[in-house]
Amino acid sequence: MDNIGKLRLFITGVFFVVQVLLSGVISAAGFNGFDVNEALIPTEKIMQGGPPKDGIPALSDPQFIRAGEETRIAAREPVITLEVSGQVPRAYPLRYLTWHEIVNDRIGGVPVAVTYCPLCNSGMTFDRRTSAGVLTFGVSGKLRNSDMVMFDRETESWWQQALGQAIVGELTGAKLKTLPSWMESWQEFTDRNPDGLVMAEPAYNRAYGRNPYRGYDSSTRPFLYNGEMPPHGISPLARVVRVGARAWPLQRLAERGEVRESGVVISWRAGQASALDTSKIGAGRDVGSIRVRDRQGRDLAHDVMFAFAYHAFWPEGRWMLGSD
Repeated sequence: MDNIGKLRLFITGVFFVVQVLLSGVISAAGFNGFDVNEALIPTEKIMQGGPPKDGIPALSDPQFIRAGEETRIAAREPVITLEVSGQVPRAYPLRYLTWHEIVNDRIGGVPVAVTYCPLCNSGMTFDRRTSAGVLTFGVSGKLRNSDMVMFDRETESWWQQALGQAIVGELTGAKLKTLPSWMESWQEFTDRNPDGLVMAEPAYNRAYGRNPYRGYDSSTRPFLYNGEMPPHGISPLARVVRVGARAWPLQRLAERGEVRESGVVISWRAGQASALDTSKIGAGRDVGSIRVRDRQGRDLAHDVMFAFAYHAFWPEGRWMLGSD
């Protein structure tokens, strides 16, 4: 195991100690070379997550191979699927994103950032084009509400991954356009896209296919989080499907198979392993896969995140519990 992998395992084992020792107070003069004079939120709410800036190396311009050439990925392993009109569908395996968290890519002329925060289970894809130009994202090493804080290399502004919004720096307040993407099993992707593309294994010394957060989504409390827990008796690490400011508990969707509410159609099917359960990603328990579409059948941007993170970032959001 490389040093970063050991550090991440250490964090998961002693996170309460880390939370005390690394209180995350950031001075107005900056931190690790970042300028934090401009900020959307109090910077004391941002904490150091363990690895330093770029300690978790984001990827840029990844290589791809045809789905039929891939032999490493287990059938139930989760991937983030991105389908852009007129382009060959692409799969970004969580076996790689767990260790890199951000992939800067370009599909048919559209610069995108495919992101995954393991501590929140948040997988979001953004258009990297902004009023300040095309941005390239890295991992800052900071966390807010246990969610990854990204930074752009052009202005070194900080961006909240779950929100796609700049919270510190020159671009404070700017928002990225979220693109429809979804997590599904490798088998689901290949059944639908036998000639699709899958990101090739990066040229890093990492334990790809292993989960450094073993047992995390069965924990009673989130790591490096001291905010309010979700209401309605919902477990903080229960998965919810967030569409805008609304959240549907995944358990409800699994029981129903499909719901049609608030102008969206959300379907669930079994077959996807949790990436945050057993030490081997492909052997995780079955949490199923979600597709979110509008009434016309068009894919909608959404997130399948932990309940505590949804409540932290959307405290006034609406819980879709099916009771009204």
